[in-house]
Amino acid sequence: MKVGFVHLGCSKNLIDTEATIGIFKKNKFEVVNNQTKADIIVINTCGFIDTAKEEAINTILEMAEYKKSNCKYLIVMGCLVQRYYEELIKALPEVDLFIKIQEYDKLWDKIENLINGELQEKIITKQSKKILDIPKMPMLTQEQFLNRTITTGENFAYLKIGEGCSNKCTYCAIPYIRGPFVSRKKEDILEEAKNLAKQGIQELIIIAQDTTKYGIDIYGESKLDELLEEISKIQGIKWIRFLYSYAEGITDQLIEVVANNKKIAKYFDIPIQHINNEILKKMNRRTSKKQIENLINKIRQKIPDVIIRTSLIVGFPGETKDQFEELLEFVKQTKFDKLGAFTYSKEDGTPAARLTNQIHGNTKKARYNKIMQLQKEISKRNLESKINKQYEVLVEHISFDGKYYIGRTMQDAPEIDGLVYIKNENQKNLIGKFIKCKVAKVSGEYDLIANA
Repeated sequence: MKVGFVHLGCSKNLIDTEATIGIFKKNKFEVVNNQTKADIIVINTCGFIDTAKEEAINTILEMAEYKKSNCKYLIVMGCLVQRYYEELIKALPEVDLFIKIQEYDKLWDKIENLINGELQEKIITKQSKKILDIPKMPMLTQEQFLNRTITTGENFAYLKIGEGCSNKCTYCAIPYIRGPFVSRKKEDILEEAKNLAKQGIQELIIIAQDTTKYGIDIYGESKLDELLEEISKIQGIKWIRFLYSYAEGITDQLIEVVANNKKIAKYFDIPIQHINNEILKKMNRRTSKKQIENLINKIRQKIPDVIIRTSLIVGFPGETKDQFEELLEFVKQTKFDKLGAFTYSKEDGTPAARLTNQIHGNTKKARYNKIMQLQKEISKRNLESKINKQYEVLVEHISFDGKYYIGRTMQDAPEIDGLVYIKNENQKNLIGKFIKCKVAKVSGEYDLIANA
């Protein structure tokens, strides 16, 4: 039988998709990229914010149309299922099997039962809406991690070091969906990293909902700095970066490791979300404006060439014009290298959803546009400072017309940051290679054009 996959959501969810592909391959199924040729369609959903939920539902309905004439089984898994299991079973009878995240350790058992003709269990158990009542989710098994099929190409792969989140930010549904933070054992992570290196992967991107929490639950303290050092010793791995590190968890030891280890990208992804102290408190964030400012200054002093990325939420309930202007001024003064913004999304069951003074959608959109326009100008000026400087670039693609190779510097995370376009003058095959380039000019607000 042939199976096709539709992946929705973040890089952490992507690893679950890759593990599921690996399970089907292990059981002798043929994986196809065209849903019209699939006997089974598997959709891994996101359920984080309203737009993601809408996309997931629309995708399920679209794939259900293919099922009418082409495929035998439609399977839906992921965050949307974990969050709205009961509602989905009632609303979407076209789906043959819903798999919750808490069932991922029995993934193949559920799928095999369906294919063998056993009916899906539709026993509905009410899930508590209190974050504290959500049980720990089972981690993918080590076998599932090791056998996953990498879908990000030959050069980089994501490496998940923990599952869930215990931060309980008032706007966020992740603890409802994924449970509290659970770390993987260090030896399991290292085994997977070595396995990826043997497959030719040159860059590892360490991910979790908050990577700075790694190890606290099993070792009694954060072990992210030690883990990064251990991974850097693996032969074949050239670049290492870690994403989503909360400000309060970034220690002096972690900064030192990043500063002194040549394999680790001088790159901090710090989702601060806001800078006004009152808003931070309403969000249940564990930092203040002063602490955030001090941390950024410390990192930049210790690592002069560091790249700092952040994410922000505009339009949080009760956000006043002055509080937004404070955030805008902070962005203007701090000059983040990379920045992503989101309009606040009112999520079922979260404490922030019950707050009064919800901001009008038009106001949220206007504030978002203002922040992003400012960041475009900052980004362009930051990139202009790189002209005539030399960087090492990992070449990953070639343009359709063959005129440019396309790659990234160590300062750019894949899929979210800018690209480097290298003029293809010598007609050599550079894909998968690290080459020295000199920046010639800026293209738009986020990309560079360089000469090899």
